[in-house]
Amino acid sequence: MLNTKLEKPLKLGLPKGSLEESTFALFGKAGFNFNRSNSRSYKPYVDDIDLDPRLIRPQEICRYITQGFLDCGITGKDWIAENLSESQGAVHVICDLNYSKATSMPARWVLAVPEDSPIQTVQDLQGKRIATEPVQLVKAYLKKHGVEAEVEFSWGATEVKVPELVDAIVDITETGSSIRANKLRIVDTIMESYPQFIANLKVWESPAARRKLESIALLLQAALNARNKVGLKMNLPKAKLEEILKLVPALRNPTVSPLTQEGWIAIETIVDESVVREMIPALKEQGAEGIIEYPLNKVVY
Repeated sequence: MLNTKLEKPLKLGLPKGSLEESTFALFGKAGFNFNRSNSRSYKPYVDDIDLDPRLIRPQEICRYITQGFLDCGITGKDWIAENLSESQGAVHVICDLNYSKATSMPARWVLAVPEDSPIQTVQDLQGKRIATEPVQLVKAYLKKHGVEAEVEFSWGATEVKVPELVDAIVDITETGSSIRANKLRIVDTIMESYPQFIANLKVWESPAARRKLESIALLLQAALNARNKVGLKMNLPKAKLEEILKLVPALRNPTVSPLTQEGWIAIETIVDESVVREMIPALKEQGAEGIIEYPLNKVVY
C-alpha cells in the first residue's frame, strides 16, 4: 500500500480484549494487514511503515495519548469521557467508528438493579451504593441528577455484587442479554458508546501526521460503509431500463453503460445485502441476464 513515510511512525493504540478481533477485522477491510504470530504479543506487525501499533486495554489508551506515550488510537467514547474527566486532559477526536464487539449496535452503560428491587429511578439511589468500572462517568451522571450515592470501583463480575454487596450496578452491554441472564432490571441508560479514533493534540497539529491520520480515518469509515452492502451488476434490454430502475436502489443512480450488442445495456449499483434475495428473481423476471452479486470492502461517500 502507499506509505507517506513520516519522520517516525505513529504509535497506534489498539484495544486489547473484547474489541480486539472486530478492530483487526475492520483494519483488514480497510486494507491494513496485521500479523499476530504470537497471540500474547502486544506489538503486532502491520504492513505500513508509518504505523507502530500496540495492543493496550481500551481503558488506558486515552490516558496514554494525552500523556504523549501514544500518538493515536481507537478506544470507546466511554473510556475517553472517563479518562478526560479524571485527568482534565484533551484529545482530538478524528472520527466515530460505529462498530462493536458482536453487533453494529453501540455498547451501553446501564444502571441495573435486581428484578425485585424497589429502585425505579435514579432519584431512588440517594444514599445507596453502586458498583461500576467507570467511576467518574457514574459520578458525573449522579451529579447531573442531583443524587448523592457511594460509587465504588468494580474489578469485574459486577453483576454478582447485587444485592448482597451493593444496591445497584452500572455495567456495559450490547443486547441486554447478560443483564437479563443475571435476573437484573435496567433502570436507565447512562451512555451509549461507539469506538472513536483519537489523536494526541500536538500530533494532530503536524500537517504530515494529520494527512496520515485523515487517510486512515477515511479508509476505516469506508470499510464500515461497506458493511452489509454488496455490488450488483447485470445486462438487460434497453427497453426494460425503466422497469428495472424501479427495482434497483442505489447510492445516487445506478451506473448504466451501453453494450456492444445493439439494444442492450449494463447496470451496476450498490444495494443492501438483505434485499438481494428478493431483487434477483424480480430482475430475472424483467429480462435481466448475467446478474452478478459481489462483496465490497470499502464504500467512500
